[in-house]
Amino acid sequence: MPTLGLLMLQTRFPRPPGDIGHPQTFAFPTRRRIVAGASPERVVRGTDVALLAPFIAAAHELVAEGCDAIATSCGFLARWQRELQAALPVPVWSSALLQLAEAAAQGRRCGVITIEAASLGRPHLDAVGADPATPVEGISPGSALHRTLLEDLPTLDRADAQAQVLAAAQRLIAREPGLDTLVLECTNLPPYADALRRATGLQVLDVVTLLNDRMAALAAPAAR
Repeated sequence: MPTLGLLMLQTRFPRPPGDIGHPQTFAFPTRRRIVAGASPERVVRGTDVALLAPFIAAAHELVAEGCDAIATSCGFLARWQRELQAALPVPVWSSALLQLAEAAAQGRRCGVITIEAASLGRPHLDAVGADPATPVEGISPGSALHRTLLEDLPTLDRADAQAQVLAAAQRLIAREPGLDTLVLECTNLPPYADALRRATGLQVLDVVTLLNDRMAALAAPAAR
């Protein structure tokens, strides 16, 4: 079975089941490497290309340890999808946003829920081949969830987090009533994906759906 290497931000906030950092989120083997200095604020709000080199170095270490593909723990690293893939000899899946172009090709109408709408823009969408006009809605700035993830706080109010995700979806659907698919940019939001599906009746894609599908496809040739 293939092994996935996960490039993790340097964080301390809690990671419940379903979060990319929880050890039981995935059924396939994973190896994790923390990228020193890659704080949530620096990755989400920064544009410094110097941030790329430590991610590439950590990814090469994971490949040397036998990882068959690489993913990241922050959807904002979509900005560097092309550069990461060009630097590595294995598939690189930087962000749940990679699913946007695929879903659009299937005729689906997608909207994105992100941890911070003000920081997610055309460079991220262009880098993964998505429509730059894709509607985006963020978690409320200053909310408990927004502060926990962006300020890397040691506590997480899971009830508030779920409420924030559902509220963001409601705002997005109110603006764009024709949507049939929601894509969660943030890798810390999948724990609330099932509640979102129940509340909206829409398809919900996130980093878990992305990596489960991609790793299953990677394993398929070996199975044959």
